[in-house]
Amino acid sequence: QAQLVESGGGLVQSGGSLTLSCATSGFTLEDYAIGWFRQAPGKEREDVSCINWGDGSTIYADFMKGRVTISRDNAKKTVYLQINRLKSEDTAVYYCAADPSPCGSSWYIKGVGRSWGQGTQVTVSA
Repeated sequence: QAQLVESGGGLVQSGGSLTLSCATSGFTLEDYAIGWFRQAPGKEREDVSCINWGDGSTIYADFMKGRVTISRDNAKKTVYLQINRLKSEDTAVYYCAADPSPCGSSWYIKGVGRSWGQGTQVTVSA
């Protein structure tokens, strides 16, 4: 059974950086894409970034380009999301999700991945 566990969230000052982790288990990573999403209070969930595990190709949401980097660690079966120059509007619960279809497919666009983590809260103070 596929499992994803996010960690690394917390309270950070505006302008600071944070690295979120998504630890995975229970599925063959090479066949999956891992995406990061976020949902702020009162807002719809939005996609942030995605990585195709097999070839390492990535995509980023336009509003995050230049501030975020997604990466993976094969040995640890973990995907990371580093966010720099954090802003108050980055405050949200961040989720990772896995799906056997590539990044950019409908699952990612619609935010309906096959497996989801429980989320990790990121709060950016002014």
